[in-house]
Amino acid sequence: MKLSVGGVLKLAFRPWVEGLENVPAEGPAILASNHLSFSDSFFLPAVLDRKVTFIAKAEYFTSPGVKGRLTAAFFKGVGQLPVDRSGVRGAGEAAIKSGIGVLERGELFGIYPEGTRSPDGRLYRGKPGGLARVALATGAPVIPVAMIDTEKVQPPGKIVPKMVRPGIRIGKPLDFSRYKGMDGDRFILRSVTDEVMYEIMKLSGQEYVDIYATAAKRHIAEAAKRRAELEKQEKPEKQGKSAGA
Repeated sequence: MKLSVGGVLKLAFRPWVEGLENVPAEGPAILASNHLSFSDSFFLPAVLDRKVTFIAKAEYFTSPGVKGRLTAAFFKGVGQLPVDRSGVRGAGEAAIKSGIGVLERGELFGIYPEGTRSPDGRLYRGKPGGLARVALATGAPVIPVAMIDTEKVQPPGKIVPKMVRPGIRIGKPLDFSRYKGMDGDRFILRSVTDEVMYEIMKLSGQEYVDIYATAAKRHIAEAAKRRAELEKQEKPEKQGKSAGA
């Protein structure tokens, strides 16, 4: 996949990279990145020599038919692990176990602390469960990563990518060994997550919003629904005025 998909991405989009020296040549490490586009999980592994394992929703691996089998093969090929998101707590525990397993093998584990793609290009509050618990359970260093302009390459809902040159900034590893054995303390988990998000913000230059991206998406969807309802109500009134005129 690195030779085929990765090679094509590097040749076609020519992503620029800063801070490659911050990724260790061997041993476990967590790559914690902002999340702007579906393509983030492909551009980051494409520029690294080592394999990066991300978690992905189980639906990518279980869809029926020829298309479903091809999709499952592709996601397995690019190193993604299926996680059942049908239950919020179950999904979180599955993600944590998957991450710990990857790191115990001495590999790189990729995670998006925001939990979902940014709906508007801003950086949202990190979820404290997955990232912090995996970091404290394994002692692996956390490497902050900023994806730049990948949302312009493949905007949400668009299938055909645009020929925009994206960038990747990789920060210095963060050591949280001082919190060893404190992964049950929610205040410590929040502190670890916030420290990582602050480093991502500095690398990306994004505006930070202190709410979860999932809540922001819900607010945006509700606002869009209200606008659609208002437009629906106004349409008959405009038609009635036009008929009266």
